[in-house]
Amino acid sequence: MPPNMADWLPEDHLVWFVLDVVDRLDTARFHAGRRTGGVGRQGYDPDMLLALLIYAYAVGERSSRRIERLCVDHVAFRVVCGQDGPDHSTIARFRAEHHEGFEDLFAQVLRLCSVAGMVKVGVVSIDGTKIAANASKSANRSHDWVREQAQRVAAEVVADADAVDAAEDAAAARRGRRGGSDDDLPPGMSTRASRAAGIAKAMAELDRQDAEHAEADAADRVDAARFLADIEDGSTRRGTMLAGVDPVLAHQARTRRIGRELDELDGVPGKKASTRRAGLKRLLRDAETGLAAAEALKEAGKVDMRGPRRRVRDRRAAQARRNGTLAHQVNTTDPDSRLMTEGSGGGSVQAYNAQIAVTDDHLILGVHVSQHANDMQCWDPALAAATAQATALGKRIELALADAGYFTEANLTTPGPDRLIAPGKNRDVIQGARENPSQPPPPDPSQEPATARDQMRHRLRDPENAERYKRRSATVEPVIAHLKDQTKLRRFARRGIQATTAELNLAAAVINLRRLHQTSLATG
Repeated sequence: MPPNMADWLPEDHLVWFVLDVVDRLDTARFHAGRRTGGVGRQGYDPDMLLALLIYAYAVGERSSRRIERLCVDHVAFRVVCGQDGPDHSTIARFRAEHHEGFEDLFAQVLRLCSVAGMVKVGVVSIDGTKIAANASKSANRSHDWVREQAQRVAAEVVADADAVDAAEDAAAARRGRRGGSDDDLPPGMSTRASRAAGIAKAMAELDRQDAEHAEADAADRVDAARFLADIEDGSTRRGTMLAGVDPVLAHQARTRRIGRELDELDGVPGKKASTRRAGLKRLLRDAETGLAAAEALKEAGKVDMRGPRRRVRDRRAAQARRNGTLAHQVNTTDPDSRLMTEGSGGGSVQAYNAQIAVTDDHLILGVHVSQHANDMQCWDPALAAATAQATALGKRIELALADAGYFTEANLTTPGPDRLIAPGKNRDVIQGARENPSQPPPPDPSQEPATARDQMRHRLRDPENAERYKRRSATVEPVIAHLKDQTKLRRFARRGIQATTAELNLAAAVINLRRLHQTSLATG
């Protein structure tokens, strides 16, 4: 090897680019917790550790133990660490301690790309992908199991925990088993101390889920009360009853309203008033008949008072039971993760839903990690993340594109930039615009009974809008593939939603840096 490390690799090698970029970044966040002075060996330079992590992710190496070995026998890694490689504990600890630092890193890399004439935010595409959690599906447990274990842990005597664990390990060793792990417990739950920590996290997640469900049920009750008030003042059309509304109260409100209208017409002369009274009397008879039927059903216990959100939860629980899985569960290894369906094949994976917003020049503009299994509830936070980064760069998103997973009334009407959200598969959108093109203007909800969904269907039958929508699959989907292929982020190394968000920010920054490196090579 040449004596000068600068001669070890060609000038256009990625490692030199990474070192130059880190040298230009503001890394104060990574230096904030650095120990200076005191007894012992001087700590590693945070800039070196940051450059090491960036380069490692850029070449698809995320294991701290693997990175430690590469710092010994891989030329590029030896260059980054100056032949003084850190051990895996130092690397893992550095990655774990800088959640906010990696979010800031992502923003700074975007700024560098913008200075280089990149980051075209006029059109932004959003999509989600499942990334496996650092937890096994076998670690999922029912709510009852978690609470039972919490009671067991609380009842155990903490003082003899170490002695008991040592005895169990010794007995297991005599039986030829490694460690003292119980066959009926998930990984990380084998010792009393680890059980207590795991159960505490799981209980905290259960409390959070219970609070979330209670908030959803309260929202259902508010919606039901508003629906009854609308019936009372006549602003609700006749039709399907809102789920969760007491039908007896609804028919009583309708009866009172019709009675008031009849009282107002009492003694009013003229054919118009007479015709109106006759119609109201028919409506009153119908309402009274409906009231009697509702009272009979309620007395028989056949009235379903569950609100819309509760019914959705119960349907999902029933589906889970049909699939042979737990209806309500929590993962004792990573309580923040969720059991999700991956791909069209319907396979399940313990995962997070990673939302990626991508610019028209294939740069990641924003990321968001969600616990929701589908994309419907991820539109707002994903768009907000992208908008915040665009605003910080002094730019504005003109159009956002998304597939049918985001096609809801709420996502179509929420404030923000213009959007094209497909009502179905990409091929159906293109085929509809070609075979049944729409003529502007689209239906106006104030003039016709058209919903936001109807508006969007009409817009996407416009060949011009359909052509604009085609850019979605050509931008966000390749970048998600790069994220999983180049950085190997198919499974998070960290646990917890805060830690996985930090890791996703790091991986996204690396993808953008690779893009910037390729552009700099192409432009000279």
